[in-house]
Amino acid sequence: MDTPKIKLKNGTEIPALGLGTWQAEPGEVGEAIISALKAGYRHFDCAAIYGNEKEIGAAFARAFNEGMVKREDIWVTSKLWCDCHGKEHVMPALRQTLSDLKLAYLDLYLVHWPIALKHGKTFPEQPGDFLKPEEAPLTETWLGMEECRREGLARHIGVSNVSAARLENLIAAADHAPEVNQVECHPFLTQRELLDACDKHGVVLTGYCPLGSGKSKDGDTPDIFDNETMAGIAKAHDASPAQIALAWAVRRGAVAIPKSTNAKRQKENLAAAEIILSETEMSEIESLDRGYRYIDGSIWTENDSPYSLEWLWQGGDLG
Repeated sequence: MDTPKIKLKNGTEIPALGLGTWQAEPGEVGEAIISALKAGYRHFDCAAIYGNEKEIGAAFARAFNEGMVKREDIWVTSKLWCDCHGKEHVMPALRQTLSDLKLAYLDLYLVHWPIALKHGKTFPEQPGDFLKPEEAPLTETWLGMEECRREGLARHIGVSNVSAARLENLIAAADHAPEVNQVECHPFLTQRELLDACDKHGVVLTGYCPLGSGKSKDGDTPDIFDNETMAGIAKAHDASPAQIALAWAVRRGAVAIPKSTNAKRQKENLAAAEIILSETEMSEIESLDRGYRYIDGSIWTENDSPYSLEWLWQGGDLG
């Protein structure tokens, strides 16, 4: 089957359903890439911080060498980590990612978070590991991203985890505006305001955690799969709640990147694009919004951080 595609501002099309590779374990992620390619996936979402790009690169090389797919037939995204926000660090970070993925270029390169760490600090462990916004303004990072695009190392550039206000301010300041904003998005966090802002500016919204993030041990985490509305719509379509969540995302004009290393589940996720939801069903799903974040960003507010959750999710400061 042909996966639906979403058009970027310049007319380039990105497959609306892709394979996320976050938390895909070493020893599993390579085979997950191969099984996904065989199932029909042509969009793969990666990141340097996931720690598995070398294994993914080996899988891509195998696929190309065995004639499963050509490089130009797949869409590969990766992301710049928070300790490389200095303009001088952006291109070297991308070159390392390209070396690990065994690719000559990325289809899309994203700034992973609008949070800056000192170079070489993977995560904030003590006071002083952060850079203040004014020490590493997003506008400076973006200059490095634009340079990557001019050099042809990344054909498209964008951001991730960026608020509507910050996105609009960056668009106003940029020579080449962000083309994608990747954020958490699912029926419990519909991101309607942000989606509208993206649509207004011709930015594609990509949703990570489109199926939520599983159950917590204490049972406090809401589970999309157990929701009565989702279950009822799923039953009406002889589908799973997971498939309904993905069908909803695609129908909204967004991209979704569910992660799975299970070949059967990969096929089920991809088949979700064939489900046609009614306007009533779309509205019912939209009404489930509770502003719930599985990835709440609190890691960025600890250890005497100069950042707050309000700054991250609501603010427009570029530094």
